[in-house]
Amino acid sequence: MTMFHFIGIKGSGMSALAQILSDMKYDVQGSDVDKVFFTQKPLEEKGIPLYSFNKENIQDGQTIIASAAYGEDHEEVQAAKDKGIDVQPYPTFLGEFIQRFTSIAITGSHGKTSTTGLMSHVLQQAKPTSYLIGDGTGKGEEDSEYFVFEACEYRRHFLHYHPDYAIMTNVDFDHPDYFKDVADVFSAFQDMAKQVKKAIIACGDDEHLQQINAQVPVVYYGFGEQNDFQAKNVTVDSTGTHFDVFVRNTAYGSFTIPGFGNHNILNALSVIALCEYENIDVSIVQEHLKTFSGVKRRFSEKTFGNQVLIDDYAHHPTEIAVTIEATKQKYPNREVVAIFQPHTFTRTQTFLDDFAESLKEADKVYLCDIFASAREKAQALSIQDLQSRIPGSILVDEESVNQLVQHESGILLFMGAGDVQKFQNAYESLAE
Repeated sequence: MTMFHFIGIKGSGMSALAQILSDMKYDVQGSDVDKVFFTQKPLEEKGIPLYSFNKENIQDGQTIIASAAYGEDHEEVQAAKDKGIDVQPYPTFLGEFIQRFTSIAITGSHGKTSTTGLMSHVLQQAKPTSYLIGDGTGKGEEDSEYFVFEACEYRRHFLHYHPDYAIMTNVDFDHPDYFKDVADVFSAFQDMAKQVKKAIIACGDDEHLQQINAQVPVVYYGFGEQNDFQAKNVTVDSTGTHFDVFVRNTAYGSFTIPGFGNHNILNALSVIALCEYENIDVSIVQEHLKTFSGVKRRFSEKTFGNQVLIDDYAHHPTEIAVTIEATKQKYPNREVVAIFQPHTFTRTQTFLDDFAESLKEADKVYLCDIFASAREKAQALSIQDLQSRIPGSILVDEESVNQLVQHESGILLFMGAGDVQKFQNAYESLAE
């Protein structure tokens, strides 16, 4: 049997795929830089060998999968070429691999990871299911019927996939280093829609997704009356969010989720719609929506003295707004303190005013220096440009983060897609 060798195995998608193949009893190994990433812990727990990048890692008889981050000039890619071994880019390999199963691609500008996690959690209770989540989580079942996976629109990577189903959560302008505007983003989703084989489950409250054109049925979900699956009668208490679902104006069932905020209801609706389409018993869906504990770095909570620390991946103005909204819903009588690290100069520059408006919804705002992408050159933009748009906001670093102690019973919301966790870690160690 072939040995799968992953070049760049610590990437979140690569790590998840390696775990899936290992669970399916394939021989798997990989190489990467020597820096420690959170994605390597599950690889180590599964006994998957990890090596430093070295051309000697490449051996005859391997099936080689390369991260999109590494091109022809990489020493291992070059070594494979010299040996006449085909190197498959991650999206290409995944696109072929999913054809073995009933595949469900989860895509959208926001909410992909949480929805992939939720769909996997519910579906695996009904049928053997393998899944690949963008937070680095992967699970393989040898006799899988379903394969649920996160499909990213960045650089149109999802056009490598021809899934049976696509869940489309929303279309928004992001990745300004690649997309020109929201129309450019929508065109990518429109191209993706043409590749879906059975049905598209799309959020009908999204003005862009209402325009999706496809050769397969499009089933809409949301709060609006026009949707096929509609959420009504929403109530919130300390246990979570409760709502009724109507299918084409007919009462379908009552559901409870432990999460807060309308975005979590929408994520649940997409799962309910897909499961109904696939004839999954509604009682299984009701039971397991209640028990979803979330995915990594999405509203991950920790009690710290009288404070609650929340780690969240929110790095776009829309995501920041819904995360603050959810925090206020869950903790209506507590001070909400946002600690935000902008991710990339291009995104910060493009959405400078939008970031300011979203963050103003918090009671107090602290800003960390901009986390630059490796692809970016130095910019004239600085964190002070954002600070000047948010009255009363304070700049903070690992040395000065202890000032958060003054928010005695506050909810401290650490947000960002870079390494914002280091500020939370510094705060926890300083306050010990």
